Amino acid sequence: MSARGRDPDRYRSNVGLALFHHNGLVFLGKRRGAAPPYQWQMPQGGIDRGESPQAAALRELEEEIGVPPSLVDIIEETPDWLYYDFPPEIRGGAGPKGRWLGQKQKWFALRFHGRDADVQLDKHTPEFSDWRWGTLEETPRLVIPFKRAIYEDVARRFRRHAGGAQAPTDEGSGGTP
Repeated sequence: MSARGRDPDRYRSNVGLALFHHNGLVFLGKRRGAAPPYQWQMPQGGIDRGESPQAAALRELEEEIGVPPSLVDIIEETPDWLYYDFPPEIRGGAGPKGRWLGQKQKWFALRFHGRDADVQLDKHTPEFSDWRWGTLEETPRLVIPFKRAIYEDVARRFRRHAGGAQAPTDEGSGGTP
């Protein structure tokens, strides 16, 4: 969703990462503690003060899934910020969540040159309990509904990087596609 009608200062700066396997499938992480059916998403995370979106993308990739920058190429970055609003139950309350209406995200398409064994969910503070390769087109229906419009936009923008990938037959963790 675009910035139209939004005050950018009320949205937390964030990056989203579409990590593409050489066969066109995309990394999907199972959110720790999330309830089915909306427990899968692509990695994302905040941009630190003074940090560029690209630097944040590479840092978040390593923090969330243990993949170092040396194992990826950035193949595309969205030129604009994509926005989503938090639902009222997340938006309210004390602390940092209370200051933000939602998030504005720069999305990056990255090509993974590593092996499945290079994905290490426990390298930093674990955010995902499991992972798998999936199709980019399936991501909007797997993510929590308030992020769905961004995932639809990202799937449309980055579909050329998927290269006609088909869904894997094995839903197991980190299996070779």
